[in-house]
Amino acid sequence: MSLFSSPVSANQVTLKRAKEWVQSGAHLIDVRTPQEFASGHLNGARNVPLQALGGQLQAVGKRGDKVVVYCHSGGRSAHARGVLEAAGFEVCDLGPMSAWE
Repeated sequence: MSLFSSPVSANQVTLKRAKEWVQSGAHLIDVRTPQEFASGHLNGARNVPLQALGGQLQAVGKRGDKVVVYCHSGGRSAHARGVLEAAGFEVCDLGPMSAWE
């Protein structure tokens, strides 16, 4: 790396991976509340609220599937990542929905 180049941030790497995964068929899951989802969400996302996630894993996909999760600020998506990874999913945590833009 030269003196004038800047390192790629972890956020940029995560965003690139998330977009690649979605383009290749990964499930895009919004773990916010139904009200938040209704007020706006990423194109192609399905709403599986964090509070219902453990009981609705079949709504996400099947064990081994790639999943990209997001929420409002990143806290709920981080929690969802843990739940989904424990259930056998391959997960990319986008964090906040605003990171997509």
